[in-house]
Amino acid sequence: MVEKKRLVLPLAIDKWLEAALAYPGRQLLNLSLPIVIDSTQLSGFHSDPFDQLIVATARFYDCNLLTADAKILNFFDVKTLK
Repeated sequence: MVEKKRLVLPLAIDKWLEAALAYPGRQLLNLSLPIVIDSTQLSGFHSDPFDQLIVATARFYDCNLLTADAKILNFFDVKTLK
């Protein structure tokens, strides 16, 4: 996203990530084998592997996703915030 100029950050990526993770209640979630497996078994979801990992991670951790991505928003089996 950043390298394709779809996302413009006010800081270098390493500094932005440090600042983002410094907010209370924020954490970096681990990618685990159950998440990877679930990402390949999302019945009815589209074939973008990164979106599949995002959705599977949210399902595994029981997190709401904040997204504007219509394909994720329209997927029945993930909790989203619009």
